[in-house]
Amino acid sequence: MANQPRRGVIYTIAPSYKNINVIWAGTDDGLIHITRDGGKSWKNVTPPELTSWSKVSIMDASHFDDQTAYAAINRFRLDDLKPHIYRTHDGGKTWKEIVKGLPDNAAINTVREDPIRKGLLFAGSENAVYVSFNDGDNWQSLRLNMPATSIRDLVIHDDDVVVGTHGRSFWILDDITPLRQINEQVANSDASLFKPQVAYRVRWNMNSDTPLPPEEPAGKNPPDGAIISYYLKSSVNSPVTLEIFDSSNKLVRKFSSDDKPDAINEKEFAIPMYWVRQPQILSAEAGMQRVVWDLHYPSPEGERAQFPISAIYKDTPREPRGPVVLPGNYTVKLTVNGKSFTQPLAIKMDPRVKTPKKGLEQQFSLSYQAYSGIQQAYKTLEQLRKLRSQLKELQGRASGSLADAIVALDKKAGELEGSSRFRRVGGSASVAESNFNKIRNDFSALYNVLQEADVAPTTQAVKQSSEAQKSFSDLTAQWNNLKAKELSALNSGLAKAHLPKVVME
Repeated sequence: MANQPRRGVIYTIAPSYKNINVIWAGTDDGLIHITRDGGKSWKNVTPPELTSWSKVSIMDASHFDDQTAYAAINRFRLDDLKPHIYRTHDGGKTWKEIVKGLPDNAAINTVREDPIRKGLLFAGSENAVYVSFNDGDNWQSLRLNMPATSIRDLVIHDDDVVVGTHGRSFWILDDITPLRQINEQVANSDASLFKPQVAYRVRWNMNSDTPLPPEEPAGKNPPDGAIISYYLKSSVNSPVTLEIFDSSNKLVRKFSSDDKPDAINEKEFAIPMYWVRQPQILSAEAGMQRVVWDLHYPSPEGERAQFPISAIYKDTPREPRGPVVLPGNYTVKLTVNGKSFTQPLAIKMDPRVKTPKKGLEQQFSLSYQAYSGIQQAYKTLEQLRKLRSQLKELQGRASGSLADAIVALDKKAGELEGSSRFRRVGGSASVAESNFNKIRNDFSALYNVLQEADVAPTTQAVKQSSEAQKSFSDLTAQWNNLKAKELSALNSGLAKAHLPKVVME
């Protein structure tokens, strides 16, 4: 075989991350050189196995010492489709080919070292991405959902792997922090919870108009929330739970493998279900698992599900969601077979948002008050309906003053329940009746305004919040008084008449 003419085409350069004077260079005619004096002089350190027509496709200097480097060798022009990756730990004096676990037809175009975990390597071939946890001694596929396409290069950007392909766009693997934490202890454990990466509180979708058609090619944003990964050595029969606590150890959100998805009637919303984001339900199956917490409290109970017009294909959350949490420190707790594991979770604010911390805290405080008001009003309405249902059954069985008392109590309960309609007062301005239906709607409207943007509440919102809280407090006092006095008196009368009591539990 004829030797290739030496043309001096430098195909890859790898400056050392540890020594400014150390630079590695690889050529497309199979040579590797190194300089240790900033380029004043160079030394040929080519592995003896590299013959002419080998191409040094990508070199990467180590992030941990200036003696280590990795070289991806492409030998297409020799009809050699086998993988070739070389590693040196002594500045190029000796090299070792590290390809165990790679398929025979996985011609390698790039190799990169993770800047955080020593010995964690990524490689790209003509059809897939591979990973090694032991400095290249063993490799395994990391293809996941990627199409079979030529990987020309890849980089590790913060906690993500960004892959550049030949004609099939960029692909990003979000959050490789679990890969940095995998070790023998994790592999041998029955269950493990990985420390989550820092999560950023960002708006899910700032587009207020109709979405792109689902067939329109479009990129996908990273998950909007905290990515939480865990590992199960084998499938679990008992429920697996994941809880998130704030800095005061107050429960914010809970997920379980026993959770059931909300029943959504497609006809009710007149939208195809391919727009809807599927609920986060924990997996109890063996292997690596991942769940994304959207940084919200659970949806307020009793609110009718809605979906925004600004939809994203397969990723449109049900609204309203619970309040978005404040930036700060949280704790994630995984429980498997009665054993719990915890990890810290840091949440930071979208750096583009300039609202002061005090403004965000006020927004959260008023939002949570309105959120709690919605739920408390809903529970009271459920109790009122249960009360009135029992009173209706009793009306036909009682007589005399007892029947009158039942009717009177039902009327008062009906006034507290309300229907959110307006009545005229004094023949002039319309004033809303004060009832639990009305106050729930008031809380809901206020909540939507407060959660609409990452800004401090307006003076009008603060005033409305105060008025709503006072109105709710007054209504609750009336309801408690009705139960303590009138309902108690009625139950005494029912007992004397040998009729069943009204039960509120």
